[in-house]
Amino acid sequence: MKKILLISDTHSFLDENLIKHILESDEVWHAGDVGAESVLDEIIKLKPLHAVYGNIDNQSIRQRLKPDLIFTCEQVKICITHDCGHPNQYNLHTQQLLKTEKPKIFICGHSHILKVFYNNPYEVLHLNPGACGNYGIHKIKTALRFEIERETIKNLAIIEFGKN
Repeated sequence: MKKILLISDTHSFLDENLIKHILESDEVWHAGDVGAESVLDEIIKLKPLHAVYGNIDNQSIRQRLKPDLIFTCEQVKICITHDCGHPNQYNLHTQQLLKTEKPKIFICGHSHILKVFYNNPYEVLHLNPGACGNYGIHKIKTALRFEIERETIKNLAIIEFGKN
């Protein structure tokens, strides 16, 4: 079983209230717009990290990260990208990823809007953790926490930790 902390859109800021949640997790997954390499480095010092770059990330972050990640956690196929377009009408890149890779969990960021729903046409659990940085349209910093045990996703929880 793996305990996952899912974050996005840190925009160069790692909230100290998030550290306890990182420490309680087995892995941290970041859906882009990291903003500063120091954010990556601080998380990596604490836990294993799976991360993609986002539209605000500079060349040094883009050299360290990929635009998309496809991997398996336990027995669950995961796909992470930063900008998927609108969830009711994914952009062409996302549509292709979902059709080709057929993940069980699809993760994105970018919108700063927390969303959790099952997308029937693609048979995928769509997760967007919102944003946990100090920059953007969000009013509350949010993240998601969940567990994956073999092929089961369970104990999904929303974490709110302060105003933007």
